[in-house]
Amino acid sequence: MTTQDLTTVHAEITVDVSQERAFQVFTEQFDAIKPREYNLLAVDIAETVLEPRVGGAVYDRGVDGSICRWARVLEFEPPTRFVISWDIGTTWRLETDLSHTSEVEIRFEPLSPDQARVTVDHRHLDRHGEGWEDSSTGLEGGWQAFLENFHNLV
Repeated sequence: MTTQDLTTVHAEITVDVSQERAFQVFTEQFDAIKPREYNLLAVDIAETVLEPRVGGAVYDRGVDGSICRWARVLEFEPPTRFVISWDIGTTWRLETDLSHTSEVEIRFEPLSPDQARVTVDHRHLDRHGEGWEDSSTGLEGGWQAFLENFHNLV
């Protein structure tokens, strides 16, 4: 399920694994969750890396060894949540002015010992400036693709 509310894109999914397992798969197998076609590099992506710590980076490594760091890990609280910046502007180019970046919070809520809800809130889209409303539609479908890939892993 995906919804959009003003400056936030919201998506969520329920999976039949524990909260701990959901968090572990999402963070340790992020490479398999992020769709390869979401690419700012000039070459194909060899891997996507999520460094699991505050201050870590999220980046794509191209098949030629080039690197595109497109997010920073702002908060990391296993097994409940993590927050990353979204350092991609409305024209799908890297944003170097941190005041023009948004945030993505991914939460893992236990529904039972063997079921969890995973929620994505991509918030503060208005920080990206002019054109942010148009990019929110693409983000909505994008986060749904992430969650579908995640669901296929667990």
